[in-house]
Amino acid sequence: MTTDLWKAKAAAAWLTCIFSGTLFAQADSGWVNGRTADGQPDLQGVWTNDTITPIERPSSLAGRDFLTPDEIAAMEANIARRRTEADNNIVVRAGGNVGGYNQVWLDSGDTVLSTGQTSMIVDPPNGRAPLLESAIAERDFYFANIENHYIYHTVWDRCLTRGIPGSMLPAGYNNAYRIIQTPDTITIVYEMIHDVRVIPLTKTEHLDPKIRLWMGDSVARWEGETLVIETANFNDRGMIANSSAGGRLKGVPASDQLHVVERFTRVSEGTIIWEATMTDPEAFSSPVTISIPLTLENDYRMYEYACHEGNYAIPNILSAGRARERMQASN
Repeated sequence: MTTDLWKAKAAAAWLTCIFSGTLFAQADSGWVNGRTADGQPDLQGVWTNDTITPIERPSSLAGRDFLTPDEIAAMEANIARRRTEADNNIVVRAGGNVGGYNQVWLDSGDTVLSTGQTSMIVDPPNGRAPLLESAIAERDFYFANIENHYIYHTVWDRCLTRGIPGSMLPAGYNNAYRIIQTPDTITIVYEMIHDVRVIPLTKTEHLDPKIRLWMGDSVARWEGETLVIETANFNDRGMIANSSAGGRLKGVPASDQLHVVERFTRVSEGTIIWEATMTDPEAFSSPVTISIPLTLENDYRMYEYACHEGNYAIPNILSAGRARERMQASN
């Protein structure tokens, strides 16, 4: 499915779908987006995107762009049941999970995306990322060597950044984003890992290619009601996705050739459609487009994510690796 066709189908879904007896992800046909004091389409507020919808389409849903009402109800009931059973049967043991061992510590969402789509990836049409074998091999090498060097850990584990577009992908908690507009800038404050991204609206060209950044260099413009942000000038130290919610994409290295085009379109009072197209010839055989709705939640409280580079987890994991080597050498 091409991106244009996806947009057409998504728009139709927004306008016509009624799920479980209630209006489902419906855009108000009479709604008109407000304007900021300087006349820009208003995107401001706190937006969330927690969801149980996977980033890639499961094989069981091959060829399916959208779920049925019954499938949505079953998926949401199943996740609720599994989480309740897990919380009712917690076993804490030495060497086990010492962090988020129950749902008190997590906020990963309990519903599918309001559009009812079967995956966050909408292009390629199969909902799967066309990962290169070389990228998969590098990802696997990193995971196999996390006890050997800090560079093999994700940059999120190292408390540096989640990168672009990773910072907009749902995770296990902290799935909130504050958008602030001025006449000259768009600012996105990410709850997870405390990144603040200030994007100029007055700049038309990227920085000199010799300048490479963790979050890349962004240039923004308005195309009608849609904010378009193009980001380039990445360093080659980041990753496409950093959390388990990224599925196969977690840990896939992003090269310095990564190019990301994001689109933010407010389609109703409470919803922005965020779309990101990634091109990276060292990770994908063709471009990949993710499209998900963001939900307005101005009562949501964003708290500091006090992660810092040099946190104890990384040296502890590395020291555990050295201890394992000593044990193996003594046997």
